[in-house]
Amino acid sequence: MKINNRLKTIGDLVPLSSYPLDIGCDHALLSIYLVKEKGLSKAIASDNKSGPLKKAKENVNFYKVSDKVKLIEAEGLDSYTEGIDTITISGMGGLNINKILDDNRKKLKNINTLILSPNNYSIAVKRKLIKLGYYIDDEVLVKEKNIIYQVLVFKKGKKYYSYKKLFLGPVLMTKKDALIKEYYQGLLNTKESLLKTLPKSFKSKIRLTKKEIKYLMLILEELDK
Repeated sequence: MKINNRLKTIGDLVPLSSYPLDIGCDHALLSIYLVKEKGLSKAIASDNKSGPLKKAKENVNFYKVSDKVKLIEAEGLDSYTEGIDTITISGMGGLNINKILDDNRKKLKNINTLILSPNNYSIAVKRKLIKLGYYIDDEVLVKEKNIIYQVLVFKKGKKYYSYKKLFLGPVLMTKKDALIKEYYQGLLNTKESLLKTLPKSFKSKIRLTKKEIKYLMLILEELDK
């Protein structure tokens, strides 16, 4: 089946023995991929809009997986079902992801793995998940239509991270490939442009931005070795 790079990357990170819930599933392609291509026995796909779920139902029937993929119309973790141990969320703003998880802390009790691909505010997402009792198990980059997205894998447990590690990515900064270099270079360009536009009165923001630029320049030097 055809599935975009971002969804495939997320799907390939889902534990094969898990029972996953995809929140904001759109057309349910990730859940279908998991049961059809990865061999998972069952999955739940939820969305808070009836339009996407109508298309999701068509897709589930087309791929003949209606007995394995359950569709639910619900807000966020209101779609939680007994036995769910993995949650995936992608294509959503980081602050929206945080709100969904923060509003449903009790339902995270049995969730061992969260695979999140926020469109923005990734540091805020990392901080929220750490506060909720998870650590960063993996970080993967994926390029879709000339945009580089982060895919973050969280597991239950506690770890401390410095701001530098949260900013660069504690796992990402240990890897080396062309896409990672492109990502850091793009981030450096953005931070350098920001520094030029910040008013002098924004002293703390200027200090932080300079620190981030230094981190990026050092990591790019390492990647060039």
